[in-house]
Amino acid sequence: MKNKKILIVSSNYYVDIGTGLVQGATGLIDKILPSVIDYEILIAPGAFEIPYLINKNKDFFDGFIALGCIIRGETYHFEIISNEVTRKLMDLSINIKKPIGFGLLTCENLKQAKERSDPKKRNKGAEAAKACIDLLLDPSLTHNYG
Repeated sequence: MKNKKILIVSSNYYVDIGTGLVQGATGLIDKILPSVIDYEILIAPGAFEIPYLINKNKDFFDGFIALGCIIRGETYHFEIISNEVTRKLMDLSINIKKPIGFGLLTCENLKQAKERSDPKKRNKGAEAAKACIDLLLDPSLTHNYG
């Protein structure tokens, strides 16, 4: 079987959070499926740019993992970015007929983001990687590898 190629696109707006999410995603792949999944990583300046980078690379990869963090502030900006990036990632997945693992954290504060991006805990980057890989390997099954 030919290896599946995944593009991990991570926002570096919150560098520590993005790094933790990437470590979670790559850690799962490297530990469990290194002979089945090849991956590359692209860094986006923010969450808003993730859909653009996925769309730009849609013809070169079998699946995608979107990682980033949006933290609520004092304005409506949080809702706009969270809703629109999420909507566009779903639209992209349907339109390009390829899985996009969703690892975009939408948190009330930095403490919540750190808890969800810690590579030693229940990491949302690893969960997004697992979702993407499940769909790539067999859309009708859930695999118990991580």
